Amino acid sequence: MSSAILYSLAISLILTLILEAGFFFLVGKRDKKDLLLLLLVNVLTNPVVVLSDWLVVLYTKWDIRIVLLLLETFAVLTEGWLYKKYGKNFKRPFLFALAANAFSFSVGALMQLFI
Repeated sequence: MSSAILYSLAISLILTLILEAGFFFLVGKRDKKDLLLLLLVNVLTNPVVVLSDWLVVLYTKWDIRIVLLLLETFAVLTEGWLYKKYGKNFKRPFLFALAANAFSFSVGALMQLFI
């Protein structure tokens, strides 16, 4: 695996953890176990999404917008299910997962415009 892909995976994961933890606190959540769950869930889903994105870009001519929509949908559904199953204070786990992912994706997209 090239160093560019590994670098991208690491940066993406670190930024996602920071942004989604920030979102967690921004919406008023404070439970330490739910924060730990959020971090673990993102460690599970983020590398899969980022690596899949890289592989699609490198080896196919698929429309990346559709691929990103499918990958982000996978992440939201997986995260929402895990929040529902294991979370303590996620009243609307799928909505939280959607909002947190939209927040981190949007901030990441904006950051790429300025880098």
